[in-house]
Amino acid sequence: MANDTKCAGSEAPRLIFACSGASNLGRISDLAARALTKDGVGKMYCLAGIGGRVSGIIENTRAASRIFAIDGCDQDCAKKCLELAGFNQVEQLRLQDLGMEKGKTPVTKKTISLVADRIRQMAG
Repeated sequence: MANDTKCAGSEAPRLIFACSGASNLGRISDLAARALTKDGVGKMYCLAGIGGRVSGIIENTRAASRIFAIDGCDQDCAKKCLELAGFNQVEQLRLQDLGMEKGKTPVTKKTISLVADRIRQMAG
């Protein structure tokens, strides 16, 4: 990650893995992670690379100062992918726990901001 921008003044970046699944909650998770990256809170990173055990992605994730998973529902796909790859210090936010519902909660600036703000709070 030598060429990557460091996040929030930390030596190692904070990485954000979003459920980018096929539902509205996946879309909200994805857009919130992109907003957090744009704002410098952390860096959205490749969950598919974790699932595929891509060596460079695994190594870079091991070097992260913190790992955040944004999951839409109680399937916990992002968190489970990370745990199966050996990452057990995952800080998770589940949109369902915020009262959002698969197939019902609209993808709006307000819902995206709510998720991004919650991760900002977690990141301190």
